[in-house]
Amino acid sequence: MHSMTAENLRSAFGGESMAHMRYLIWADKADQDGFPNIARLFRAISFAEQVHATGHFTVLKNEAGGFNVTAGGGFGLGSTAQNLQGAIDGERFEVEEMYPAYMAVAESQGEKAAHRSMSWAWESEKQHVALYTQAKQAADAGKDIDFGTVYVCEVCGHTVVGAAPDKCPVCNMARDRFRAFA
Repeated sequence: MHSMTAENLRSAFGGESMAHMRYLIWADKADQDGFPNIARLFRAISFAEQVHATGHFTVLKNEAGGFNVTAGGGFGLGSTAQNLQGAIDGERFEVEEMYPAYMAVAESQGEKAAHRSMSWAWESEKQHVALYTQAKQAADAGKDIDFGTVYVCEVCGHTVVGAAPDKCPVCNMARDRFRAFA
C-alpha cells in the first residue's frame, strides 16, 4: 500500500473511532436532557462510525500489515443541541473535505480496497449530516425528534430511519445485514 493512502486510512480510522465514542457519550447526555430518540440516533450513528473504523482497520491490516494509531484532541460535553452541532460539523468536514481528498489519493494510487472503504463511509456521512440536522432542529425547539427505528448496515454504515431497504444502496447487502436501533 502506498504510504499516503495508508496514512489517510490511519487518520480516517482515528477520526471514526473518536466519533464512535463521542456519540456514545453524547447519547448519554441526550438521555439526561430528556431526548431519548436523539440518544437513540446518536447510538445508531455511533455504530455506523464503528463500522467505518472497522472497514478502515481491516484494509490497513490486510494491505499494510498492521499499524500503530495515536490520536489526540479533546471534545467537550455541552447541551444536546451543542453536541448535535458538533456532530454536524464533524460529519460535514468528513463529507466536504476529508473523504473527497482521501478518496482521490487512494484512487490515484490504485488502492481499490481503501477507496471502497472510504467511499462507503463518505456516503454514510452524508446521511448522518441530514439526520443530525433534523435532530438539532427538534432539540433547538426543546423537543425530541420523532421518528421510528434507525437501521444501520453492518457492512458499510448506511443509515436509514423507518425501514431497512431490501438491499443496501451503498454496498448492496441484503436487508438482514442491517442492525435495528428501536
